[in-house]
Amino acid sequence: MQFQSILTSIALAASLMLGGALPAMAKSKSRPPASAQPVTSADDAMLDMQQAFKNNNLKRMRELLPQLSGHPLEAWAAYWELSARLDTASPLEIQRFLNRFAGSYQEDRLRNDWLLQLGKQKDWATFSAEYPKFRMNDDRAVRCYALLTQFNATGADVSAQVAELWLAQRDADDGCAAAAAQQYSVGKLKALQVWQRARLGFENDRPRIATQAVGLINENWTSRVATIYASPARYLDDKFTAVLPRTKEFVTLALTRLAVTDTDAAVQEMGKMRWRAQLTQEEQSWIWGVIGKRSARRLADDALDLFMNGQDKFMHEDQLAWKVRAALRAGNWAEVKSSIEAMSEAQRQDPTWVYWRARALTMLRTPDAAAQASALYQSIASPKGFYEQLALEELGRPVTLPPRPAPLTAAEMDEARNNPGLKRALLAIQLGLRSEGVREWNYSISLHDKGGMSDRALLAAAQLACDNSVWDRCINTSDRTKNVIDVEQRYPMPFRTEVLKQANKIGLDPAFVYGLIRQESRFIMDARSSVGASGLMQVMPATARWTAKKIGLSGFRPHQITDRDTNIAIGTGYLQLVLERFEGSMPLATAAYNAGPNRPRAWRGQTGDPVREAAIWAENVPFNETRDYVKKVLANTTLYAALISGQPQSIKARLGSVGPRLSNTPEINEDIP
Repeated sequence: MQFQSILTSIALAASLMLGGALPAMAKSKSRPPASAQPVTSADDAMLDMQQAFKNNNLKRMRELLPQLSGHPLEAWAAYWELSARLDTASPLEIQRFLNRFAGSYQEDRLRNDWLLQLGKQKDWATFSAEYPKFRMNDDRAVRCYALLTQFNATGADVSAQVAELWLAQRDADDGCAAAAAQQYSVGKLKALQVWQRARLGFENDRPRIATQAVGLINENWTSRVATIYASPARYLDDKFTAVLPRTKEFVTLALTRLAVTDTDAAVQEMGKMRWRAQLTQEEQSWIWGVIGKRSARRLADDALDLFMNGQDKFMHEDQLAWKVRAALRAGNWAEVKSSIEAMSEAQRQDPTWVYWRARALTMLRTPDAAAQASALYQSIASPKGFYEQLALEELGRPVTLPPRPAPLTAAEMDEARNNPGLKRALLAIQLGLRSEGVREWNYSISLHDKGGMSDRALLAAAQLACDNSVWDRCINTSDRTKNVIDVEQRYPMPFRTEVLKQANKIGLDPAFVYGLIRQESRFIMDARSSVGASGLMQVMPATARWTAKKIGLSGFRPHQITDRDTNIAIGTGYLQLVLERFEGSMPLATAAYNAGPNRPRAWRGQTGDPVREAAIWAENVPFNETRDYVKKVLANTTLYAALISGQPQSIKARLGSVGPRLSNTPEINEDIP
């Protein structure tokens, strides 16, 4: 179908679906959950209280708090008011709150905040008394403070745990830095680990991390960190560099930073004899890992060759992941295998690397390769994810729907309905406190009896969310089950009539539409992203205006984008247009929907570049978000196709291959936003 004919069919379908011009169409707005009650004045006070908390308006919170006495969400109001002045609240006042709301998410949330404050104040006695009561225990900084107190009390060797937590922290927090400083001062944490933390700060463009790390070794060196970060090339050219103390560590930092800002210049620097003579093999390998990663993310043909200048055992996990991707693009299966085997055990267990390790074994045809690969595929094969579905097909099994679990009993549903945390969460979401409701919901299903909910309890909680049209909690809760899969909970089809009708009218696979909506919004009609995308299909304002014109939606206004039917019409219309732009390739169209059409057009390669299987192409998408998005949407689509058709499906058939635009395919000059 040519581009113009697609526009005609989309316009006709939109007109039939929406009854002509937008001003005359019927609105279809988000409905509250089935259990919703009329909004009261106290509910309005709750919303005012939340806004006062966001504005840090303590006076207003104090005025509103008495009005919320006895409200089902009073714990949230009390938490907001107390947490806003936690640094001046008395220990007695804090304990009264903790006792009054014992067992709730808000109690644990406030204790988390308090533990962080106690750590910063170095009140180790109170910290040690309160830490065992912290049920979530999901805050790395708090865990680092706990390790610090454990070492103080017992002298236990906690250095490995501290290093793992500290190196994993994305920001320069106080807790893990304090624990790291303690372990470094007693000789348990090695200087190399401190410098590695500084390198990660430079590599990930977080200079505060590097400054904090180097300051553990010598506070007087922090100014040099800032100088190197601002101008690494100038530092490397400085004639005095060779006589400065700890020169090689700072040179490594400078080369790491240069690799990020000017990769080609870093390659040239690494060719200089003075750096090869001065730097250790570990330092050189790390720098080559950064250079290789930056080149791989640019899809440079020489990325793997650059990686090969270093040694795998000295590279960190993200560098190794990108080395595998570069090796996949180069078709070097030996390097795919060896780089995966250099990963930590935990990283190797990710289905991504299990699958590619198995593929490498198969391609290399080493002794017992078939048996080893089969065992690896068997370990992940499942209909639930991208590589899991690919593993099924490698074993010769199509993607089919798993058997549904036994129906939930009345007693199981009653337990879910009567769960205090789930009840509060649903009410919060109903009132518009979605963030608070989601957090309390997740807490309630994760910490039930401190061991997490059983599969049956999770299914009941998910069903409760489904019954109340809280689709994101329905999906995410059902996704947590380990031994059973309720595919209709995990892959629900709200608005089925509307979606199937619109997709079928314009010749678009409805499973593709559902797979995309599930990933975009989890079926939340008024969802809005941080960059301004709105509605079920998360359409950007500019894209909505452009698409509305193309599909003949006259009179479109920006505020209409969260209307269900409008959003579906514009989202499906746009998806069909990008699918046509990329010759029917679902992987390319999916990437275009997420990152815009220009990026995947560049990522697919230029005339003369090789055609690759789409799984390799998808794994090499440079943006983490888009790479994850493409894989999830296509896995979703395959499951939805099985649900809609009732027939076995193939994810490989949807993937196909990806390469440059075919020479006999006309270039469509019109830009798509």
